[in-house]
Amino acid sequence: MTDVSLVLLVGLPALGAFVLAVAPLTDRAARFTGVVAAAAPLVVAVVVASRFDYGAAGRMQQTVNADWLPTIDVRFHLGVDGISLPLVLLTAVLTFLCAVYTVASSPTGGSVRNFLALVLVLEVGVLGTFTALDLVLFFVFFEVVLIPMYFLIAAWGGRERAPAATKFILFTLLGSGLMFVGFLVLYAKAGTFDITVLTAQHGQGIGAGAQLLAFVLLLLGFGIKSPMWPLHTWLPDAHTEAPTVGSVLLAGVLLKMGTYGLVRVAVGAAPDGARRAAPALGVLAVLGIIYAALACIALARGGDLKRLIAFSSVGHMGFVLLGIATLTPIGIQGALIGNVAHGLITGLLFFLVGGIKDRFHTSDIEELGGGLLAKVPALGGLLLVASIASLGMPGLAGFWGEMLAMLGAWSPAAALSRSLFLVLMAVAGLGTVLTALYFVAMLRRVDFGIVPDRWRDGVIADALPAELAAWVPLVALALAVGVWPRLVLGVTDAAVHGLFP
Repeated sequence: MTDVSLVLLVGLPALGAFVLAVAPLTDRAARFTGVVAAAAPLVVAVVVASRFDYGAAGRMQQTVNADWLPTIDVRFHLGVDGISLPLVLLTAVLTFLCAVYTVASSPTGGSVRNFLALVLVLEVGVLGTFTALDLVLFFVFFEVVLIPMYFLIAAWGGRERAPAATKFILFTLLGSGLMFVGFLVLYAKAGTFDITVLTAQHGQGIGAGAQLLAFVLLLLGFGIKSPMWPLHTWLPDAHTEAPTVGSVLLAGVLLKMGTYGLVRVAVGAAPDGARRAAPALGVLAVLGIIYAALACIALARGGDLKRLIAFSSVGHMGFVLLGIATLTPIGIQGALIGNVAHGLITGLLFFLVGGIKDRFHTSDIEELGGGLLAKVPALGGLLLVASIASLGMPGLAGFWGEMLAMLGAWSPAAALSRSLFLVLMAVAGLGTVLTALYFVAMLRRVDFGIVPDRWRDGVIADALPAELAAWVPLVALALAVGVWPRLVLGVTDAAVHGLFP
């Protein structure tokens, strides 16, 4: 009997998007419908997690495998294992919290129901990407994400939304094209689009040159989405101009599609290509860490707070890429828990910056002027907690990804140069120091100090109940993963070891 759980997982948000798009709902009814439609896949994701056999997390479970395009052996093949399950749960949680957030903060610039419909279509694409086990199906779901995010930025974004949306779509379409050519190289040599077969073969039947070509193409394609320096330049503009919910989903789940693709497809199907390209990937990863930290230090002196958080994403995802580059179970474990931690913490930071901008009508650090803790203590306190989590404080989720990535660099795969990776580890360690520096500088300028005269007399509301309902669960999850990282590592461990012959 076919398991329908994953079909429901991707089908229910699609149904919710259809209802929101065609039904003549008021804004209030649309918000309620959006919350319900986002809650449905979350419930299914929890059911999938509850039925998951954690003792066999290295194999695909709850699979669907049906004919789709039999002429070229393309199948509608879905499944979850220990690598994909945490990301499925993260996507469902963040999408639901975004729907809850719209109850308190309506998007400006267009219809609420159309906005929520696009959010749900985006969720379909992300969930499909994390569960697809056929390369063509993976590509289709990967592309589904692009259009709703483009319109979320272009229709509901800031003053420079048009160029930001155009830059986003051009970069990501280029990445998709490179990625698909990489898929075709794998198919031409292995004769299958099935991801599970490609991973089980560990590159057998694919020559060294073809593996390197496929891996480089996939690295460039997925690297744009990750974002990998220097292919990251679309990200700060997209984040700065996107509406709050768009920024949360972009940071929380869309960036994970790139690093997930590298682990799921590139490393698993072309391991020899991965070994040959890993040193370059590691160098690019640490360059991104340092570059982003220096950019954030400059912004902390008086730039845009939202742009600072966007650049911090480049740095944090650099640690994820460094973990992948080590080609060790420890490093890839660090990448996977780093993905989850970044989604929780940076998603929360973008929520909070959105709350600040709603109240003060600016996210410019100089204009905000300080005293946030005194003026709006709940909002300022949450910003303090989220910033401490993001700088990698032990006991919070952000610590584990960075620590395990550097631990993987301490002892990389046998085929890699240990001396090079020791240098990369040291440079990444410097990046953690710089990260702490810019977050402390930002907090000093925004959270602490005296409330400026222009904000002192007016009444500015603190966090609303609906906002707290969207934000507090992320704090709790960041704390839970930080205190008990086995919540993620215990799920991913067997699946990660299965990537290696």
